[in-house]
Amino acid sequence: MYPRAFVRACRGACLLFAVCFGVAVPTATAAQTPADSVRAELRRLAALVDSLRAEVERLQSQGREEEAGDALADLRAAAAAAAAAGGPPPSQDAPEDTEFVGRQRSLQALNPEISLNADVLGHVNVDDTGEDPFVAREFELSLVSNLDPYSRAKVFISRHVGGAEVVPFVHDEEHDEHGGGFSVEEGYIEWVGLPGGLGLKLGRFFQQFGQLNRWHSHALPFQSRSLPHLAFIGEDPLSQTGASLHWLAPIGGSSGTYEATVEVTRRENESLFGETGGVAVLGHVNGFWELSESTDFDLGVSWIRGGIESDLGSADRTLVGVEGAFHWRPPGRSRYRGLMVRGGVMILDGLLPHDDEGEAAHELASRATGLWSLAEMRLSQSWLAGARFDRTENPEDPDETAWLFSPTLSWWQSEFVRVRAEYDLLGRSFLTDREGRFLLQVTFAMGPHKHETY
Repeated sequence: MYPRAFVRACRGACLLFAVCFGVAVPTATAAQTPADSVRAELRRLAALVDSLRAEVERLQSQGREEEAGDALADLRAAAAAAAAAGGPPPSQDAPEDTEFVGRQRSLQALNPEISLNADVLGHVNVDDTGEDPFVAREFELSLVSNLDPYSRAKVFISRHVGGAEVVPFVHDEEHDEHGGGFSVEEGYIEWVGLPGGLGLKLGRFFQQFGQLNRWHSHALPFQSRSLPHLAFIGEDPLSQTGASLHWLAPIGGSSGTYEATVEVTRRENESLFGETGGVAVLGHVNGFWELSESTDFDLGVSWIRGGIESDLGSADRTLVGVEGAFHWRPPGRSRYRGLMVRGGVMILDGLLPHDDEGEAAHELASRATGLWSLAEMRLSQSWLAGARFDRTENPEDPDETAWLFSPTLSWWQSEFVRVRAEYDLLGRSFLTDREGRFLLQVTFAMGPHKHETY
């Protein structure tokens, strides 16, 4: 037979389990049915007792009574430890940390990410002090949602009010007026991760004419787009409705990264194509090279082609742009030091005949050219200093030119709030007809879509 100490230890362990889990001991007059989990635990303990009893029998049959007593001592120690902790001994099969996750459906997870970006400023025109000094220029509402693992949608709705814009040529002043209503800047669905490194976009979007055209106004390093952009495309980005196919080339590796974009859209930009309608085709290729741990360089070439008509004639119009950027960010100090230099050239080919003050229409030069450049240096975590210089020809009269010089000082209160002081000196010749404007611009972001540059 088994030692009485062993039997008492087994009975004590079972009684301890019953007391710790609140299981009533059956009596002759009353009995309770335990829960399924408690019943399963009792079966496990019974199997453990059987295994310990078999081990004691094996030790006794070999004349190893001392080791059998040690096994009983271990059982008593485990029971005492469980009693002191106020619960049963832990199961070896159960994980140490158990996380309980509710499987209920959350409708909040289906909502899109909602953000609001704003651009407000105060300005002084030294040549026209009668202008309104304060302008709430833009409020932009963005809705972004991952529809499923394969696609996402983005919609940007904005309200834009004219004021303090840079006007390269006098005839462009008519484009300075905005209705102040809401409009859809972008609204498209995008399929990402398609086979072969492809991505597809359908809807209305800022086209991939260089890099800066994709940036929203509140993310620009200066208060307006470049002078050639304003003269050839207009104040707003080149934004049209159609399809965009992007390809990330599986070549280059450590030597560089290369991508290409083809877009087919409806001709909606009046500065480029008038009101003729029809289809425009855009192509863009870009290369990116990491020169060192702290420096990188990218270079891209873009072109867009479509037709334009007017009372004086028609033409196939092509706009070509070359854009490059250099970045320096020292490792470990990129939040406090850095330099960005970006520039490019834009060439507009296919000008219309021009009627000069009632004289017979005559063909002008075949193209107009514009140059632009900008630089921004990070002085500290919050302060940046920048400057730009642009020069462009008038697409309606290439004999007329305009230039712009702008120094800036920006203070980032946080990634959500930026305050920028800027002085714009605009000239339509280097000797006469200059216009100066000082402005203090505040942009702020509410929500996850901040001042993105992509």
